[in-house]
Amino acid sequence: MTETTEKAAPNRTLYIVLGLVLAVAIAAGVYYWRGGFAQSGARVADKDKVDPDVALLMEPGPLPDIVIGSASAPNTIVEYASMTCPHCAQFQTEVFPQLKTKYIDTGKVRYMLREFPLDNLAAAAFMLARCAGDDRYYAMVDAMFSTQESWAMPGVDAKGKLLQIAKQAGISKEQFDQCLANKELFGKIVKTREIANDKFQVDSTPTFFVNGKRLKGDHQLKDFDVALGEAPAPAPADADKGKTEGSTPPPTGQ
Repeated sequence: MTETTEKAAPNRTLYIVLGLVLAVAIAAGVYYWRGGFAQSGARVADKDKVDPDVALLMEPGPLPDIVIGSASAPNTIVEYASMTCPHCAQFQTEVFPQLKTKYIDTGKVRYMLREFPLDNLAAAAFMLARCAGDDRYYAMVDAMFSTQESWAMPGVDAKGKLLQIAKQAGISKEQFDQCLANKELFGKIVKTREIANDKFQVDSTPTFFVNGKRLKGDHQLKDFDVALGEAPAPAPADADKGKTEGSTPPPTGQ
């Protein structure tokens, strides 16, 4: 099984996606940095990354965390994801329901998703989820991840598809346009990404921190079992078997 993360490395697909994104941005009246978002500094190899200070990781950010699970849960999972990341969609649709049933619904874990858009289209999708309100945020996230192939692929009418999803969540066309034109919200999503990259060495999605520790493995339920002390860690040879890096990059410089 391959490692389910999307890495930073420019490729031809990036420029195709950015062309689509810029068209969406112009149509929606949203301000975007030219060329999207840049990684700060050189990439750090996974083996050289250090776990962040838990207090720093849990400090309030530009946007409030929308938490699911008991406030008194003994464990905390923080996920950084991108709405256009296929591996994030795979996790959300296949693994997260198992995680929720086993750990969140039983009061063992509280979970929060933080925005780490790989491109401007992902940022727009996150904006819509935020505009839906705290009580509908995860419903919007689930809806967009489950239909990702219909709106996040090059050549499709991304704005039209996202509008359909938004309407199903009770967002009108006027509210949709107002949301995507919200420069302050866009800036806060960008800042959330910058903090994750600068302070926590997040440069791929999905990235998980379990009680402040970077999750290892391929982001299956068994990996959370190990991180939460519910299962023994695999032998090193088994842990590294079959791991390869993903290929989807974040946007290039401004």
